[in-house]
Amino acid sequence: MPRDWLALPAFAKINTSLELLGRRSDGYTEIRTVYQSVTLHDRLRLRLTRTGEIVVRVAGGGAPSGRANLVYRALTRGRGFLGLRCGIEAELEKNIPAARGLGGGSSDAAAALVGLLRLTRTRLTSQELERLGRSVGADVPFFFLGGRALGVGRGDEVYALADRPRQWCVLVCPSRLLATRSAYAWAATAAPRRLTLKGRAAKITGLRSSSDALWATGNEFETVVFPRFPELARMKAALLAEGARQAGLAGSGSTVFALFSRRAAAQRAAERLAEAGRVFLVQTLPGQAYRRALGLWLK
Repeated sequence: MPRDWLALPAFAKINTSLELLGRRSDGYTEIRTVYQSVTLHDRLRLRLTRTGEIVVRVAGGGAPSGRANLVYRALTRGRGFLGLRCGIEAELEKNIPAARGLGGGSSDAAAALVGLLRLTRTRLTSQELERLGRSVGADVPFFFLGGRALGVGRGDEVYALADRPRQWCVLVCPSRLLATRSAYAWAATAAPRRLTLKGRAAKITGLRSSSDALWATGNEFETVVFPRFPELARMKAALLAEGARQAGLAGSGSTVFALFSRRAAAQRAAERLAEAGRVFLVQTLPGQAYRRALGLWLK
């Protein structure tokens, strides 16, 4: 049994577009979104043990330890799926702010599953891995793919899209938290008639051949979040005024992102918004580089 530690990055994501298509029969909201990986990442270390226990520690806080962490749930599901009896020890260093729409918890969970496969030298098909990830959380399947991808369903049905040239990305995370559950509740209350699946395509059919302009309409959460968090609207406006090619909510949390072609412009924008909260200057991450960093093996 391998006893050495395996270290993996767990990269953040932004949603460069997000549409709310309607209420599903299972109670979730059908969405259509474009995910994009960025270089901001947590660090996860894993090793197998003979104790039979799963232990998850988080260095320096930033997320709960133990059973309350999504890594614990992922390792529990993964161990059961693979029929393992060994223990697993995990240490997580958090750099991605929690509850900010950047997918840190889901990315940590995906990295934990990838690490478990690598430690046990197990290969799954992409379909098996997606099914396992979906059982942990809706965003998890994207983090096996990375890069730029279309997400439909609950966001858990993902399709790779062509990568674009790397861009500089400014992430502004204010101190106020925005719970995903609250964002969805506000959207449902504000537009109950809008949230109906009738007459709206929710699947991939026809989208791969469509231009982005046909369906990348920004983040629809902004219509209900900005009135309650006006500082986020001001951040978006400030970033666009600094020359950002695109700016908006990063997902369903309280982070605002902005994309720039030039580092100098992104650096200037980051410095000018430094007092608005935690600010990160990172880059978008192509799919091939993402998957190489995780070292994911598939059948």
